[in-house]
Amino acid sequence: MGAHNLTGTTLLQNGVYSKGTAYSEEERAALHLKGLLPPVPATISMQVEAMMEQLRAFDTPFQKALFLDGLRSSNETLYFRLLLEHIEEVLPLVYTPTVGEVCQKFSHLFRFAKGLYLSIEDKGHVSEILENLPQEAVDMIVVTDGQRILGLGDLGINGMGIPVGKLALYTACAGVDPRRTLPVILDVGTNTERYLNDPLYLGHKHPRVSGQEYDDFIEEFFQSVYKKWPKCVVQFEDFGNNHAFDLLARYRSRYCCYNDDIQGTASIVVSGFFSAMRAKKSKLSNEKILFLGAGEAATGVAGLIADAMVEDGLSREDALARLYLFDSKGLVTTTRGDTLAAHKLPFAKDIPSVKDFEEAIRTLRPTAIVGLSAQSGAFTESIVKAMTEINERPIVFALSNPTSKAECTAEQAYTWSDGKVLFSCGSPFDPVTYKGKTYVPRQGNNSYVFPGIGLGAILAQCKEITQEVFLSAAHTCADMVTEDDLAHGSLYPSLTRVREISHLVAVNIIKLALATGQAQIEAPADIEKFVTDNMYTPDYE
Repeated sequence: MGAHNLTGTTLLQNGVYSKGTAYSEEERAALHLKGLLPPVPATISMQVEAMMEQLRAFDTPFQKALFLDGLRSSNETLYFRLLLEHIEEVLPLVYTPTVGEVCQKFSHLFRFAKGLYLSIEDKGHVSEILENLPQEAVDMIVVTDGQRILGLGDLGINGMGIPVGKLALYTACAGVDPRRTLPVILDVGTNTERYLNDPLYLGHKHPRVSGQEYDDFIEEFFQSVYKKWPKCVVQFEDFGNNHAFDLLARYRSRYCCYNDDIQGTASIVVSGFFSAMRAKKSKLSNEKILFLGAGEAATGVAGLIADAMVEDGLSREDALARLYLFDSKGLVTTTRGDTLAAHKLPFAKDIPSVKDFEEAIRTLRPTAIVGLSAQSGAFTESIVKAMTEINERPIVFALSNPTSKAECTAEQAYTWSDGKVLFSCGSPFDPVTYKGKTYVPRQGNNSYVFPGIGLGAILAQCKEITQEVFLSAAHTCADMVTEDDLAHGSLYPSLTRVREISHLVAVNIIKLALATGQAQIEAPADIEKFVTDNMYTPDYE
């Protein structure tokens, strides 16, 4: 865990270094801990067992999330050990879907200071504020301005729960050292009346700042961060559509950064399509895909699918012709008359617009529908049945999260399609037994890919993170899906293998970065060992 000179209660109260009850007799004597702890030392395994017992005693996921937050603040090593050993049970508590409720109530729950809060009022002073941080070195930053938190909208500084949770996943899933990570919230105000009128809201109470002032603030943030930590990786998270595409375009070739909502989501969804092609014994270039939603996630996914179709042999033009977007105004077409946002333009079709999603399905006859709309229940029984009439194995991806925003449930998808569907979800659903067969619908969770992408980019010291990185990660994850997984309807591997997956994603990204001149390191003699040696494991030293 690195050297420190803390002793006594100061050590026990430092969550980064404390081992809690796990100090040996010798350590207790040397570190002035005698009498400050119960007399019999525990092992980390005993501590995990005791904490899991407590965790399971709580009734609701929200209560469990608060318990875990307290555990992390008192003993970070134990927190990550517990998360790693019980990842399928604990991950939904640390991140989606439970993090949504935690964020909505964040100002009312604040107990433990974590990360960096930068306000637009701090403009001109960002570099000095960075000096207040305890970390000397930072490898990974997740930053949000709180404008579009999950499917919940503008939460202002309450969105800080997202960078905190996301970075916990980088550590648990890929071994990014938690002491070298930094969650950041940029407070530029909020347009949500509930928070502006909430006496306990902890952010500045003014409408969101945009335009040049906003752009200058972001520029100062990037310049200050990269002046202090020139080799760190920055991940954009949950920015609104009005900023997300612009910021990615502006910074992606200047710094080592990426947007997980646009690019990470794309990678994991494309991975699900690669698995679905194995199940169908087909090629991606044969698919015709209709998206419900046309924001960051949908257009990011559509763009990467086009790249994968080109890799499969299609021209870019032919690939784009197979991808359709459906937004709040209907099918995205050139004939619609409204001014289309730049990110939708490549997918606009020169056909009559259709206002009803089911009618669009019957008109276009897609092989797959992908829900990234945050519209609960949007995939109705008649929609899933229409897809099943058109296709022998319809692909239905209901990817909005949290669970309350899912386009349909796993049970609905399997029942309405008579078990024929190839299904993926954005929030966790339990296995479904239909007509005697049990289906295991695995979540198309970005945590299969982004932790390994981050680790690979950190270790290769990438100059930038290119589109090829996201295709590489998609292939790597899909290659880990077994025939047994596919037989149970799972388009993703078990999340219990996430460290193994992240390791391989990172290895492949380092190889790619070395081959394309994006790496700023000498090629390691053994890349697999290099990655293993640089992965944090939650053990006491």
